[in-house]
Amino acid sequence: MTVADEIIALEKVALDRWCAGDPDAFLDLSADDVTYFDPFRETRLDGKAALIALYDELRGKIFAPRHEMIEPKVQVAGEAAVLTFRFVSWNGSEGNRVAWNCTEVYRREPEGWRIIQTHWSFTGAGLTA
Repeated sequence: MTVADEIIALEKVALDRWCAGDPDAFLDLSADDVTYFDPFRETRLDGKAALIALYDELRGKIFAPRHEMIEPKVQVAGEAAVLTFRFVSWNGSEGNRVAWNCTEVYRREPEGWRIIQTHWSFTGAGLTA
């Protein structure tokens, strides 16, 4: 398995669990010094403890029975790898479609690949049905 295959597989498992209301796979993948951006926050979130607090607020509240990772690409640079992809999820009907861009920066640690930076943003397509 290539580094790209490994990272994409880790991300897909975490996304599957996220879309079932369970953020723990992402927390398990996150390094202690993780940083995080999303369009619902005005500022960057710093550190795993802060990410745990955020995800605990969301636990059990996000459900997207249909979701898709589109065109994942991994660029490896030494002990780091950058994963970029588009993500589309549906919460019920086709009209509840949300489209995102995501960037995850992974770092190879003794226990495996860990996320050190996450950035989610809406695509223009995310604003329409």
